[in-house]
Amino acid sequence: MVTIDDYGHYDTAWCPGCGNFSILKAVKQALVASQLEPHEVLFVSGIGQAAKAPHYLNANRFNGLHGRSLPVATGAKLANPKLTVIVESGDGCNYGEGGNHFLAALRRNIDVTLLVHNNQVYGLTKGQASPTSAEGFVTKAQPEGVTLRSFNPIAVAVAMQAGFVARGFSGMIDHLSGLIQQGIAHRGFSLIDVLQPCVSFNKVNTFAWYKDRCDPLPPAYDPTDWEAAMKVARQWEDKIPIGIIYRNDLLPFEEHFPVLSQGPLVGRNVDRVKLKRIMEGYG
Repeated sequence: MVTIDDYGHYDTAWCPGCGNFSILKAVKQALVASQLEPHEVLFVSGIGQAAKAPHYLNANRFNGLHGRSLPVATGAKLANPKLTVIVESGDGCNYGEGGNHFLAALRRNIDVTLLVHNNQVYGLTKGQASPTSAEGFVTKAQPEGVTLRSFNPIAVAVAMQAGFVARGFSGMIDHLSGLIQQGIAHRGFSLIDVLQPCVSFNKVNTFAWYKDRCDPLPPAYDPTDWEAAMKVARQWEDKIPIGIIYRNDLLPFEEHFPVLSQGPLVGRNVDRVKLKRIMEGYG
């Protein structure tokens, strides 16, 4: 039986009070609840404080370039569809530098879970505005306030009919863990946008600010209703809905390739005669 201890205990480099601690705990709980062995899981991350999270887990991991984690995760999932692949990085990494890859993953519906630590600021690079920073948000890099409208990843994902779209809050660990568990179990692309405080650089969207606004969706809410989900995805300010906002059963990207029905590409023998013929065709 899988336990929390199987995923290890490590010293971290995060600031005291950072929301990353709670998210790490929720991730471990979800992995244990899913009864996934560490060798069955691959974490892929980019650059940032959130991207360090897989460093503190005893599991397979690939730490790559800023914003480039989704392409690596896509390749890994296609090579070995039996692997549980989780991308874990921040709002800047996924929605800024990785914005184009985010859109491609939504369209492809690759069976990967994207866990975004969204603190509405760049934490590792000392507090400049991120794509999700609110209009008017003041930083050292934006002393007169952010002039751009805030990027709404939930609304974009629902609009593109992504497979599984959810929002969580680092201050509600059990609720968040349940969302992660359901996202992992979903066949297709899963986005879980996690609201969290950055105690060092975001003095507006604090733990208390989120706690006063995060509002779990009622049991009667139907996440398969696309039009209702679009309305919920645009709600912010006084009440921020958290939970599974949209879900569908569209075919995952990897199931469109007949060659994968024969089993994972990983471990197959290479037909060197055929490979030689292909390579010579480029001569």
